[in-house]
Amino acid sequence: MTYEELLNEAHGIGLKVKEKPLHGNLGRLHGKRIAIKKELPTTIEKACVLAEELGHYYTTTGNILDQTNPRNRKQELTARAWSYHRLAPLTKLIDAYNFRISSRYELAEYLNVTEEFLQNALAYYSGKYGISKVIDNYEIYFDPLAVIEIFEEYIF
Repeated sequence: MTYEELLNEAHGIGLKVKEKPLHGNLGRLHGKRIAIKKELPTTIEKACVLAEELGHYYTTTGNILDQTNPRNRKQELTARAWSYHRLAPLTKLIDAYNFRISSRYELAEYLNVTEEFLQNALAYYSGKYGISKVIDNYEIYFDPLAVIEIFEEYIF
């Protein structure tokens, strides 16, 4: 999903997104306004930040800036998880496998995310599912990253 598509989604639900000089944060949600750090060099980086801020909009409540509070940390992780499912869903990893994408760099490019975002998404999935996750007739391994197609054996 591209930055432009995420901007359209935000606009469609009544959010205003502006790029501003921010200190300390890459993005910030306040009410119905999202600020994205203007100095981010690529729209791919901006998309990763905007996805997380949308995750905050959909999943968190109140001011969670104090990350020493365990409840706030949990809400932060929930928003990040939302962004991982949105920008790097497991079904897209399968699609990438079927397109013969073979490196993390190519995969990040295919998903329109940074390599760091991809790595964080894979770590999240590994923490949630363990070594691997089966979806339909595919098994996705998270570390090392691999997708294996599962074939049923037929006995004649």
